[in-house]
Amino acid sequence: MRRVSPDFQRARRPEQVEARRTAILDSARELLAERPVSQISLRELSDRVGLAKSNVLRYFDSREAIFLEVLDSIWVAWLDELEDELGAPRDAKPGYEREVRVAAVIATSISRQRLLCELISTMAAVLERNISVETARAFKTRAGERTERLADVVRAQVPLDAEAAGHFAKAVFILVAGLWPYANPGEAVATVLAERGAPAGREMFVDGLTEGLANQLVGLVVRAGQSLGR
Repeated sequence: MRRVSPDFQRARRPEQVEARRTAILDSARELLAERPVSQISLRELSDRVGLAKSNVLRYFDSREAIFLEVLDSIWVAWLDELEDELGAPRDAKPGYEREVRVAAVIATSISRQRLLCELISTMAAVLERNISVETARAFKTRAGERTERLADVVRAQVPLDAEAAGHFAKAVFILVAGLWPYANPGEAVATVLAERGAPAGREMFVDGLTEGLANQLVGLVVRAGQSLGR
C-alpha cells in the first residue's frame, strides 16, 4: 500500500485533482499488469494508491469508470502506433492482397496490446455496467472519436466511404471482444486444446482476427465496387 500525506488526500485545486486522478490511473495500470480486471476490487485499488475507497470515488464514480479511462488512453496510444505500422497506402493487386495486408497488420498490431484486448473484451459486459450517465456519455463520446479515427486510418489505405469504413472500425472491436476470451481460456480448456493440437493463444487470436477482418474488408470493398458499377 502506498503511503500518502494528508495533503495528498485533500485535493482542492484543479492541478491537485488531476494529480490524484493520475495516481489512481497509474495504480490501476500496475494492478492490471499483475492480474485480470475481473480480479481487481475497488478496495485493492484504493489500498494500492493509498486512499480510502470514499476518496477514490471523489475522482471516479466507480471501479469500472477507472478502467474505462485506462482503456481510452491505451486505445489512443495504439492508434498512434497503428498508423506508423500501416505505412504508405499501396496499390490494389489481384486477390485483394491490399485488403488482406491491412487486416493482417491491424490484427498483429492489436494482438501486441494485451491490456487493450482484455479491456475491450470486458467493456460491454462489465465495464459499462456500473457507471453514471455522465461517465457513460463522456466515454461513448470519446469511443466514437476513436472509432472514427480508426475508420479514417483504414480509408487512407482502402477506398471506402465513411459509412463502410465506420462499419469496419466497429467490427474490429466486436471481433476482438469475441476472440480474445476464446484465445485465452482457463487452464483446463487450454490443456485440452493443447492435447488436440490447437494453435497457441496468440497465434489463434491473430489468425482468427486476420481472417475475420479480411473477410469484412474485402466484402465492403466488393460492395462498394458493385454500388459504383450500377
